[in-house]
Amino acid sequence: MPLEILFFGAGAIGAFYASRVALNSDTNVSVICRSNYAEVAKNGFRISSSQYSNYQWRPTRTFKSVQDAHSSGVKWDFVVVCTKALPDLSDDSKLIEPLIRPETAIVLIQNGLGVEPPYAQRYPQSSILSAVTIASCAQVSDGHIKHNRWTRINVGPYFSDSTSSSAKDKATAQNQTFVDLMLKGGEIKDAVADTHEKLQLVRWHKIAINASMNPSAVLAGGATNEEMSNDSELYTHLKGVMDEVLTTAPKVIGQPFPSSFASPEAILRSTQKNKSGSKPSMLLDWEAGKPMELEVILGNPIRLARVKGYEMPRMQTLYALLKMMQKQREAKKENRSKL
Repeated sequence: MPLEILFFGAGAIGAFYASRVALNSDTNVSVICRSNYAEVAKNGFRISSSQYSNYQWRPTRTFKSVQDAHSSGVKWDFVVVCTKALPDLSDDSKLIEPLIRPETAIVLIQNGLGVEPPYAQRYPQSSILSAVTIASCAQVSDGHIKHNRWTRINVGPYFSDSTSSSAKDKATAQNQTFVDLMLKGGEIKDAVADTHEKLQLVRWHKIAINASMNPSAVLAGGATNEEMSNDSELYTHLKGVMDEVLTTAPKVIGQPFPSSFASPEAILRSTQKNKSGSKPSMLLDWEAGKPMELEVILGNPIRLARVKGYEMPRMQTLYALLKMMQKQREAKKENRSKL
């Protein structure tokens, strides 16, 4: 029987990776869409990529809700969550509850830190696989996904303090299966199967990038990553935030970063050369009037460090400022709605 894989959240990242996994002959890959449901149900996805050329992909099944996916009667082997992580607004772990069996592995392709515990607590018998990607994708119109650059994705099992040895073995095996689907069929050559500890270091390393550039772009009035990294004062600020994160994370996790991980200087040099004019996701959300991923990118790292006795004042400043900006914007919206 083919593996049944369901992507919950078929935006740019979800649709891109779903289309690659679907190249495997032994998989059925389905999606739950939101705003793009009508177009995808009718025509499938159109992917534009300089690396993989341009191609059409029609999911095995296209659903408009979790309930529809549940009503299909399919027993899902993997449920891949690709939604924005907004724990201050909704608990996505509860939303997918009708889809999850003890045998189902839940894959979280989401930004930030601390995204796994709600799933681990709600589904103690299911494997939780945590994924970090740096792929640059955008949905330029409903169902049309543009893959700009990079494909790297790291996936590792997530273990809580109470995870048994047998559960760890099960999750590790399912983790390798999912990565193999990307490597062998999906032609994602830099898909990597990590351990629990290594994957958490990968998450912290990406936080150094996201927590420096995302909030700063909003506070800098819409500046792109390239513009900020080429400004002397903002360069110093961005490096300071990255240094703060990368010196704190090993103390929190209890393991050093591998020497192969890029330094702040290397990250900023690469950013300075990126002339695409791309804006970080938090800035795009702010400009669109959408909630920002403040908790998983800023709040959770601050709290995780604080539990271990460490403070990150640069991060805390960014968090406090943006949280107040968002609070004031929401208050203005509410006031306008009352008029």
